[in-house]
Amino acid sequence: MTNLLLGLFGGVGLFLLGMTLLTDGLRSFAGDSLRKALLRFTGQPIKAFLSGTLATAVVQASSATTITMIGFVSAGLLTFPRALGVVLGASLGSTSTGWLVALFGLNVGIGHFAFPVTAAGAFLRLAAPGRWKSFGTAVAGFGLMFVGIGHLQFAMKDVTALVDFASLPVGGWGERLLIVLVGVVLTVLMQSSGAAIATTLTALSVNSVSLDQAALVVIGASIGTTFTGVAASIGASVPARRTALAVTLFTVFAGAGVFLTLPFFLKVLFRVTDALGLVSAPLRLAAFHTSFVAVGVAIVLPFTNRFARFVERILPDRDPSLTSHLDDSLLTLPAVALEAVARVLRTAASEALDSLLLAMSSTADEARIGRLGQALLTTQEFFSRIPPQPEHAEAASTREALLHAMDHLVRLGAYLNPVESVRSALADPHLEEPARVARETVELARDGIRGQLPNGWLPVVEKNSKFLRNWNVRERPRLLEQTAAGSSLAFDTLQLLDTMRWMARAVDHVSRICHYLRQRDFDESPAEHERRLA
Repeated sequence: MTNLLLGLFGGVGLFLLGMTLLTDGLRSFAGDSLRKALLRFTGQPIKAFLSGTLATAVVQASSATTITMIGFVSAGLLTFPRALGVVLGASLGSTSTGWLVALFGLNVGIGHFAFPVTAAGAFLRLAAPGRWKSFGTAVAGFGLMFVGIGHLQFAMKDVTALVDFASLPVGGWGERLLIVLVGVVLTVLMQSSGAAIATTLTALSVNSVSLDQAALVVIGASIGTTFTGVAASIGASVPARRTALAVTLFTVFAGAGVFLTLPFFLKVLFRVTDALGLVSAPLRLAAFHTSFVAVGVAIVLPFTNRFARFVERILPDRDPSLTSHLDDSLLTLPAVALEAVARVLRTAASEALDSLLLAMSSTADEARIGRLGQALLTTQEFFSRIPPQPEHAEAASTREALLHAMDHLVRLGAYLNPVESVRSALADPHLEEPARVARETVELARDGIRGQLPNGWLPVVEKNSKFLRNWNVRERPRLLEQTAAGSSLAFDTLQLLDTMRWMARAVDHVSRICHYLRQRDFDESPAEHERRLA
């Protein structure tokens, strides 16, 4: 009995380890390309659906795609309705694991296929350069999955000799529901619907369970996999929780539909699979999994927007905060977490520039300035917990740029509530031209940060900032000379000097913030930019 349990748990463990290595290896090998591809192909619902299906079939983990989508929505990179199509595609793409196991895993010898593939992957992991190490990890994981399936087959044969589960009745609703719950529990315990389905396929291949029983377990496994997304959305933003809820509602809807119509559904499936020559029980089970998910997608996909509005009514977003996109769930996706920080900083910069304009014209909004300061503290704390990616040059450059932007935003905060003497001196005739340039520059920067201007606004901001610095350097000694000669009062001169310095430094921070947060690729490194403006 001990050997039997060790064989079962060992086989499941090897399969899970193989899937984890395959998923992690492929994601690391793809780098940022997979994230960019998912973002690019999420416009129309059908495009989003196809991208979700393909991405999940490639990485062999619907939970990975779903968690990535939750991350995108949390970070504000995708709207909730656009993410729905990808999530529906992930549900269908996850059925590819069953086909992989049914077509290859149950029909190849461990020694002739799985062990050599695992060995080749391990060799690549150790000897290959650069990101090919990650590809080696994926190959080793692929082979290890089939090693696990081989051990499961041996263990399942011993189980069949002890207990004939296939002979147990499944005609009543109570028995069916109990088997579905078994599938749910298996998936929750294994944290992988793929592992639960692979175990079920292996049991079916050695006649440990009947096809009806296996179909019910697959329904439960599909429902059980939603727990991963739900767990990832705990404490997340409202849009992220909406995504997790939508996945759960869809999966329960599709599972309940096929559960209630199982005899009819299987009867139709048998006719179709017989016509296609898919006569083995494992292939029929793989076809069953794909079919019932595909039927659910076909029903829901045309009504994606209505479905989204229904979920939004269940989970309304009543009071979105400035840092609502900074979810801890994003820390597992460093590139997405950096995008979330960038979006928060753009919003914070927009708020800061509004506050600066208000300070130039009337009185400061101290409540808004306080909220902004707290948001920046929260953002700094979140940013410090994002795992570094030194192997990715683009991520490292983005990280450095965001750090510069935060630094200048914090420094700009000191200029948002100037003393009354500085505010009144802005109306002095001596400062008419620089005050006008400063206001126009801040307005231009604010509209540019918000994406309301075409390209070309940033050089104007930098040019105006340089003008104010030079004007300050040029006019400062002249005013001091006039005061020393008795042409003006020392008190008035000091006020003008303070105001000139306040304008020049505030607009300089504005210029640098705009550079680091502008929405296009950098044409120079952050260090080069700082040296150029020094």
